[in-house]
Amino acid sequence: MASSLLVLLDDIATILDDVATMTKVAAKKTAGVLGDDLALNAQQVTGVQADRELPVVWAVAVGSLLNKAILVPAALAISAFAPWAITPLLMLGGAYLCFEGFEKLAHRFLHSAEADEAHHEELVQANVGPRADAAAFERDKVKGAIRTDFILSAEIIVIALGTVASQPLQTQLAVLVAVAIAMTVGVYGLVAGIVKMDDAGLWLSRRAGAAARAVGGFLLAAAPRLMKALSVLGTAAMFLVGGGILVHGIAPLHHAIAHLAAGQAWLLSAVLENGANALVGVVAGALVLAGVMAVQRLRGR
Repeated sequence: MASSLLVLLDDIATILDDVATMTKVAAKKTAGVLGDDLALNAQQVTGVQADRELPVVWAVAVGSLLNKAILVPAALAISAFAPWAITPLLMLGGAYLCFEGFEKLAHRFLHSAEADEAHHEELVQANVGPRADAAAFERDKVKGAIRTDFILSAEIIVIALGTVASQPLQTQLAVLVAVAIAMTVGVYGLVAGIVKMDDAGLWLSRRAGAAARAVGGFLLAAAPRLMKALSVLGTAAMFLVGGGILVHGIAPLHHAIAHLAAGQAWLLSAVLENGANALVGVVAGALVLAGVMAVQRLRGR
């Protein structure tokens, strides 16, 4: 009986060691998507009232966990019973990301200065107006962020699943759950820190020490620039991630880009590959937006 217990403990230790090893591998492979996820979500949750920023981040983080609670068993089930469906589903998600990104770019050309001013006024009124308006604006922000998170989470889960596809089911499940939790905590912990950077800077600028005031002043000056940069990076990430998904789903295109980047210096290879993914993302986003606008005009008639 004692020997059986030792064998069981040894098996458990082996499984845990395998899970830890595979989780590290999966985390490395999803690190690129993690950076895009961070930029997108930091940009998505901005614009709400200062005292509601952390509650909004928390609401999106909870929504992200619910997304992954759906995606993990769904990915395992699809992988087991319909592995052919993974790529088409990912490509649909990638096309949607490209559409969102191109819609933001096209907004400057499709809307007049008066419309932009009206949108800005709407944002102001949502923050200083009645509580109902602010609550509705906040709900829209949370829904949009969770919707975008679902697509990025799906890619993270699928990439992680690919690293453990040959492992037993219990190892696959343990690795996916570990990656899902770690990515959610990491991304939204950083998002919370980014959106509260200006508050931290204001607090430090009022301290007695010269060093604290200097750091506070730096944070206050850096916060708006960082948010503008994240807005640009968030839109670029939509094209990079969405275009990358589409490229990987079209084998001849993926091989052509890989052949173009092969043999080049590391930096040039990365620029060529990411540039091609982004270009595909922009073209796909333009096509999807054109299709959506055509359908809207037909329905309007």
